[in-house]
Amino acid sequence: MAARDIRPRLSLAQLLERQVRNWELSRAQLPKERPPAPKHEVEDFVTISRMFGAGGLTLAAELGDRLGWPVFDKKLLQSMASDDQIHARLYEALDERDVGWIENTLRWLIGEGVDKSQYFHQLGETILALARQGHAIFVGRGADLILPRDRGLRVELVATPEHCARTLAERDSIGMALAMAEVERIERERKDFLRTYFGKAVSSPTRYDLVINTCCFTINQAAELVQQALRLRGMIP
Repeated sequence: MAARDIRPRLSLAQLLERQVRNWELSRAQLPKERPPAPKHEVEDFVTISRMFGAGGLTLAAELGDRLGWPVFDKKLLQSMASDDQIHARLYEALDERDVGWIENTLRWLIGEGVDKSQYFHQLGETILALARQGHAIFVGRGADLILPRDRGLRVELVATPEHCARTLAERDSIGMALAMAEVERIERERKDFLRTYFGKAVSSPTRYDLVINTCCFTINQAAELVQQALRLRGMIP
């Protein structure tokens, strides 16, 4: 039997507060005079897009442990984007250059045809602000389409519907028919979300840098592949 994880789970507010404190400690170690503008708009990052049941969250957790980078999944990103207090706390960690760059990037994205709703604006602000402050792993929410194309590594996990359903059935102790229906439902919802907020960009044949079929590779092997890709791109030693 696998050992249970008995570590206390931090709330979203606690996770963000810890992350903000890390950023503030890093800034406190810089010289007192105004630091130079960052060499790049954002730090190196990994985005993980995945079929439901292909193991995206498990891969993100494994990479987070290996790299020491924070993981921001769909639930965290959605909560950060929609909770005004948490969103405001995130913005407190930014200076005027950060804010100016984020607003300019969002204006460019909107000009490229992405959704103009308040939710997208806050989601985009959240993802850009997190990547601006440090290395991170993003799971879902179209983060790969929001972040600068010339930075980071964009990964997609795929698997057959049967493989995804089997994983879900084993995890939730449900029948295959119900699991298959759930996989199909979630996949429809994800495609609708991306189509609504990002339009034609989701169908670009060059959207991802690395596609991994988890029918063929274990999660540990997938993590090795991602790490090797990061090394080849000069993002980690």
